[in-house]
Amino acid sequence: MFPRRLVLGTFVPSFLFDVGFGAMLPIIAPAAVGRGADLATAGVVAAMLPVGQILADVPAGQLAARVGDRRAMALAGVVAAAAFLAAALSPSLVLLAAAVLLTGAAAAVFNLARHAYLTEVTPPLRRARVLSTLAGVHRIGQFVGPFAGAGVIALAGLRAAFALGVVTAVLATVIVVAVGEDGDGGTLRQRSAARRAARAAGEHLTLGGVLRAHRAVLSTLGVAVLLVGAVRGARMTVLPLWSEHLGFDPATTSLIFGLAGGVDMLLFYPAGRVMDLYGRLWIGVPSMLVMGVAMSLLPLTTTIGGVAVVAALLGLGNGMSSGILMTLGADVSPDRGRAQFLGLWRVLQDGGSAAGPLIVSAGAALGSLAAGIWVTAALGAAAAGAQARWVPRWSVHANRTTRRAAGIR
Repeated sequence: MFPRRLVLGTFVPSFLFDVGFGAMLPIIAPAAVGRGADLATAGVVAAMLPVGQILADVPAGQLAARVGDRRAMALAGVVAAAAFLAAALSPSLVLLAAAVLLTGAAAAVFNLARHAYLTEVTPPLRRARVLSTLAGVHRIGQFVGPFAGAGVIALAGLRAAFALGVVTAVLATVIVVAVGEDGDGGTLRQRSAARRAARAAGEHLTLGGVLRAHRAVLSTLGVAVLLVGAVRGARMTVLPLWSEHLGFDPATTSLIFGLAGGVDMLLFYPAGRVMDLYGRLWIGVPSMLVMGVAMSLLPLTTTIGGVAVVAALLGLGNGMSSGILMTLGADVSPDRGRAQFLGLWRVLQDGGSAAGPLIVSAGAALGSLAAGIWVTAALGAAAAGAQARWVPRWSVHANRTTRRAAGIR
């Protein structure tokens, strides 16, 4: 399916990195409480993780352009290991928050660098299945991580979950370094001299120059990216909040959330294959419509069975969208200044992911959780419409019609 060295050089370290990241996610708030925080402050500490990612997205692009994608991945692994270790040993709340922020920043660099690397070495007509598989590996890693973390916590206490992150980050770094720059093993398209020259020229581009050169795509297709990110980000919030609203116990909520995650992980490779064979819109538009319909139905549910069915539908839609934003970003990224462009792209993606839960929470704060959920359902329809409008303009791989018009068979 994929060259062995590409699997070893990218997918395996990505899985390991995400296991450690996933193990950390559910324990940030308890660790903060253990250092004297109240629940509101613990929530702020947990929020340092996505804040770190958003703040580091643009610098991550600059770093990858300067030192190279693989070196940036290795550097991110080292920083993540140090951040996990600091979180485990931090005696104070402030140091814990700083370590969580640094972990988010390291994740931003690692994610950007692996995205840029796979964009560079993968042929366009195989791009979607490679990137959707990367997205699937990310999902699996973050699904396994909390269970692995729970196991080590049962054996050695809460700090052991942070120690697990140290181990996985170090292993990921060692594998990235051992496989080296040419991890595709010669099977995928090699960088040509012209592309190497373009990348070298891109090292000296300023962020402002890249933004000015590509402001048209970022201000149009970028809106679709924001909307897709918001819908997918809201999915992480609507299920637990609505379950809490209905009075379900935490164990039931966890099972429902796990059901959605299980369905989600089933579809990443088929989604990528459809995008490669028929075009990006065949996945991008239906996935957002499915998620929009699911969210519109959620406030109408009152039973465990009803919520479980909607959770499975949300997982189906999110699984269908696996890799769509990375694939579109790869399609429209330039050879010269690719890493910087993808840094800006990920700001839009991560910004949308952060905005989605805030919209739902705003509805709850104003007295109507259902209204907040229905707003995100409307965003699903808007995301589908924005993709249908702008993807054919910017990507020749939007559908078969745009490919034929570009002379691609």
